[in-house]
Amino acid sequence: MPTRIHVVDDDDSFRAAIERRLKLAGYEVATYPSAQQLLDRLPDENEPGCILLDVRIPGLSGPQLQGRLNELGSMLPIVFLTGHADTPTTVRTIKAGAEDFLTKPVEPEQLLDVIERALARHATARGERHKIEEMQALVAILTPRERQVFGLVVRGKLNKQIAHELGATERTIKAHRHQVMEKMKVQSLAELVSIAERLGMLGERK
Repeated sequence: MPTRIHVVDDDDSFRAAIERRLKLAGYEVATYPSAQQLLDRLPDENEPGCILLDVRIPGLSGPQLQGRLNELGSMLPIVFLTGHADTPTTVRTIKAGAEDFLTKPVEPEQLLDVIERALARHATARGERHKIEEMQALVAILTPRERQVFGLVVRGKLNKQIAHELGATERTIKAHRHQVMEKMKVQSLAELVSIAERLGMLGERK
């Protein structure tokens, strides 16, 4: 898949210069003179990429765009690149999840290093999201009773205890437990507990 860098900056000459630099480095580039233009054409989350974002731009500021993207659940890493750096803004944007905060002019090597780190983090996050979605899809095919058994098994309950709690026979619970293991494609209780933990199910009520 192509790796696309999204540049949001209201300076026409800067956008043109950074686009040339990034294309020479082998990236595809999309440029936007305002935050709203990026929001109107939201980048594909499944495509490797990151956002280079100025702080002071017309309309929504860079930090405000970052906030909107966070609200939308965007996982694209953001690198701030600005001529208007100050400590409060830097701290606020990094706390909000920005990959880095660079000041113009920036050395090409430094910029490319930061972009590579951002892309690596995005690849990891996309991989994790894909695994979570796969696990959620497996849980979705469990019957309501299998889901109950799953929830009790991963909390360490024995078949006998589960049978008593659900008003079923131990043999029935064993059958449900076997179906849960089959449908979740696991070989051990440890794997089942790991899935439940990653899906945040251990915090659910019984």
